[in-house]
Amino acid sequence: MNDKKKTMLSGIQPSGHLCIGNYLGAIKNWVRLQNDYDGIFIVVDLHAITVRQKPAELRKRCLSFAAQYLACGIDPNESIIFIQSHVPAHAELAWTLNTLAHMGELSRMTQYKDKIKKHQANINVGLFAYPVLMASDILLYQSDLVPVGEDQKQHLELSRELAERFNNAYSPTFKVPEAFIMKQSAGARIRSLQDPTKKMSKSDENPNNYIALLDDPDTILKKFKRAVTDSETEIKYDENRHGVANLLTLYSSLTDSSLSDAEQHFQGIGYAQLKKQVADVTIETLVPIQKRYDELMSEKTELEKILKNGAEEARYRARKTLSKVYRKIGLVGGF
Repeated sequence: MNDKKKTMLSGIQPSGHLCIGNYLGAIKNWVRLQNDYDGIFIVVDLHAITVRQKPAELRKRCLSFAAQYLACGIDPNESIIFIQSHVPAHAELAWTLNTLAHMGELSRMTQYKDKIKKHQANINVGLFAYPVLMASDILLYQSDLVPVGEDQKQHLELSRELAERFNNAYSPTFKVPEAFIMKQSAGARIRSLQDPTKKMSKSDENPNNYIALLDDPDTILKKFKRAVTDSETEIKYDENRHGVANLLTLYSSLTDSSLSDAEQHFQGIGYAQLKKQVADVTIETLVPIQKRYDELMSEKTELEKILKNGAEEARYRARKTLSKVYRKIGLVGGF
């Protein structure tokens, strides 16, 4: 890790199952960029509890997600990997930023509106203040760059606004983060296998809609065989032919080829072969990841050591920022 490198921060909430969409849209890019950036990758468990969780399952998923980060190729010698709740400064800074955030701007957040529709029985303050905790995650480490998808742009804008609001009120303290646009963005557009008009989601209630990183080969093949296509015969990329476009996008992303090359590869081939070949390259990608994951989870000593070291480094960096913040707003220093 090099202080001269720009800091890039990202995290995934430990809910559902990490899927091929997460890998192609986020984790694969983290791995590709980790030598060029000071990477900080978080399992954001405090965000997860805005929705009621089963405690034992949440603990298991946190370790599983961290192990999957590593199995996909995140190098703890190049990047920091840790679990959010292991660094108390995230919640501490979030409280301070809550005093700068406005009720109106939080109530306009699209994800808040969506979530309260889904969780009518538990519309809690955490759901409302979720974006402030995300701003804390970002600003705590003086992040330069944050990879964001369409659904997170509002949250990054709030982070920028809160950074500028604090800096203007108390003097420059936070870096104002920029959105990081991935050069290869096709993976961010991976769609549901059964409803390709929608983005593939790791939290989808129907497991046939996504390919989980830990799905076994037989399951992967079955899911692709059931994938929605259309009544046409030519395999051609057309955004209006959602199912076929999705399969071609998956193939090109997994093989690091262009969409036009993928089209050429499947010229004159039927849908059955398209689905089988996309399943084959998916299996080929995931088998070594699953092998490394099994090693990490079968004997957790290495995993726990990596997370412990990551949390220690994160706490050190976070404390430097939080100390500045507390001093500037007038809180008495620690003894």
